[in-house]
Formats: sequence, structure tokens, C-alpha cells
Amino acid sequence: MFRYLPFFVSLAAATNLYATHYDGNIYSLSLDGGNSLSITSSLKTCGDGPSWLTFDSPTRTLYCSDHAGDAIVNGSLSSYAVDQNGRLTEIAQAVDVGAAVHSIMYTDKDGAKYLAVAHYGGSAMSTFKLPLNSDDEALQVFRYQLSEPGIRPEQDAAHPHQVILDPTGAFILVPDLGADQVRVYAIDMRHSGRLNACPSLNFPAGSGPRHGLFWKSKPSHFREASVTMLYTVSELGGRFNAFAVTYPSSGCLAFKETQSFVPYPGGQLPADATPSELRMAGTSSLYASIRFDQGFPPNDSLATLVHSPNGTVTFGEITSSYGTIPRTFAINKNGTLVAIGNQASSNVAIVMRDPQSGNLGSLLANLQVGEPGQASNSSTGLSSIIWEE
Repeated sequence: MFRYLPFFVSLAAATNLYATHYDGNIYSLSLDGGNSLSITSSLKTCGDGPSWLTFDSPTRTLYCSDHAGDAIVNGSLSSYAVDQNGRLTEIAQAVDVGAAVHSIMYTDKDGAKYLAVAHYGGSAMSTFKLPLNSDDEALQVFRYQLSEPGIRPEQDAAHPHQVILDPTGAFILVPDLGADQVRVYAIDMRHSGRLNACPSLNFPAGSGPRHGLFWKSKPSHFREASVTMLYTVSELGGRFNAFAVTYPSSGCLAFKETQSFVPYPGGQLPADATPSELRMAGTSSLYASIRFDQGFPPNDSLATLVHSPNGTVTFGEITSSYGTIPRTFAINKNGTLVAIGNQASSNVAIVMRDPQSGNLGSLLANLQVGEPGQASNSSTGLSSIIWEE
């Protein structure tokens, strides 16, 4: 049974969220103490196609990556000061590789901050030292080329889709949909924040790994050593994969696959359906957004995956995304709410979540943000959603 009380306690005050849309705007949203979600402001900024946001809570700085451009034409990386009402003031804009789709912050041993950015159409990853200044150049740019195209039409080039930080904060991983691999980098922790390439984690041809995350167990009287797992979803192959991760003396990472299955009822996705983003909340639940499945017509789905203390994952159920093409979603820090960003319908749906069971509950709020996109055009519609936390 869903527990309602913790949810209502968590919404005593208004909560800010931020969304990007390929119409060129960053939207500031507010979820009030009831069930009202509204747009409080919007800012035309972050190049022609704002695609991803990363929020630095201690400094109240928002970083926005631009999807415009490609491997030849530049995109941009912008930073903004965020006031308590969610209004944005641009601080800086730097030139970056084009077609950015994801970013993450990392630090060196002295606490200096850096941002790593994945560029899907730009076939690259770039890094910047923070805070960002308008005349800054990338600290490093890793450009990727394929020796030959992959077996799927979408694999005409390298297509990095995400940047992942490992639990130790010492490694960065980059799922590359075009290359059928997760690229691995060790962070130089000695003041520089520079990345050194390690051997990649390779997937079967045509897999197209898109998103992933790490999980690390806590030592207990049942287990002396902790267990580290990497979980991924592959867009083209449609599979969820689990890997046991170890840290050999070579200074890189080693992976051993432990599971591979289709995260959908009956173990088979509908035609054209693809996993998109992967998130985890607490220690017992993972969630994967499923695009184009029409699991709850006309809406697509979120798949709930059940996580065991030993790192094993099993399929649980699908629930509605309350929109079409759930490109992105985010779980609040308390684990009581899920914000789902549906790209084609261009709406943000707030869904209740039981932090004890991990079950997703009813729809709390729903808001149209910008104009709807086109299912056939991945550069239209809502592109990302985050909580201000």
C-alpha cells in the first residue's frame, strides 16, 4: 500500500525544478505544497537547442549544454546564477563541441570542480574547469571515430550519450551508442582534473549502450567487503545489463557481466520501443524509461526494476509515463516524487513514489512546457528535467 504521509510532509514548501526545451528556452518550474506545478519563468538562452542541465547546489550555479552543432560546428556551454525563486542570470558562455546531451560534475583531491560533457552528434567528450568563464576553452576534448560503421543505421558514427562518475569519484564512464562500448577514464586527482583513457567495456554488436549508473553496497557482518555494480540500458539492443566492478592494481577498472535481460513484461519490447534513461532511488529500486512502447495508450512507460542486496536485479512492473517519449526523468532527494520529462508531448509529469517499497503511485501534477515535439524528430520537444537539490 502506498504511504501518503511522508509525501505530504516533503511538500511543506514550494520546490523548484528546471527543464530544457529544444525551442531554445530553460524553464523554471515550481511545485507548490499541494499538487500545483507551474512555470515561474523562462529564459531564451543556451544556444539554439538547450539539452541538459547540471545544478551545483553549494554555489547555486546551473550549467546548460547546447545540442546545436555537430562534430564540425560548435555548440556552447553556459552557466547561470540561480536565485531562491528559480530565476536565472547568465554568468558565462563558452564555446564547446556540438550536440551535447549530458554532463556531470567531478572533483580532484583538492576539491576543485570540473564538468564533463558528452556530445552525441559531436562524437566527443569535453571537460571544463569550473567555475566557467566566457573566454574558457575546454580542458580536454576526446574525439571518437569508428574504424567502420556499426551494424545498425544509428551507428554511423560514435555517439556518446552520457557521462557517469564511479562511486570512488576517481573514474568517468561514457556509454557510446555508436561504438557499442562504454569508454572508461581515470581522473588525474593531482590538482589537474585531466582524464586518462583506460580499456573500454565492450558490448555485443548492435547493442547501443545509452545510459548507466553505479551501485555500491555497504559492508556488513554478512559481507566484509563491499560490492560495486555497474548497470546499463542499451537503446538499440533493448537490454538491461549488470556488471560486477573491481579495481585492479593496473589503475583502471575491470568488469564481469552478471546479468542481461529485457526490462519489459514477457522479456520482449514492442516493435520500435527502446529503453532511454536509467535511475536508482534508495537501495531497492531502479527505473528505466521506455520510449515508443505505448504501454498505456497514448502514453509510454517507466519500468520498475527490483534490486536485491547482493546486486541482482529483476523486472518488476511498468507504469505510465503520462506522456509520449519519456526521454528523461529525475527522482527527488527524499525519494517521494518522480519528475518525468516526456519529449514529444513536451510535458512534465510528477508521480508519487513510496520510498519504502519503491512503487510508483498516482499522478500528482502535470504541466505542458513549451510546444509538443515530433516523434520523428529527436531535436524537438522537451529535452531534460531536474530538481533543484
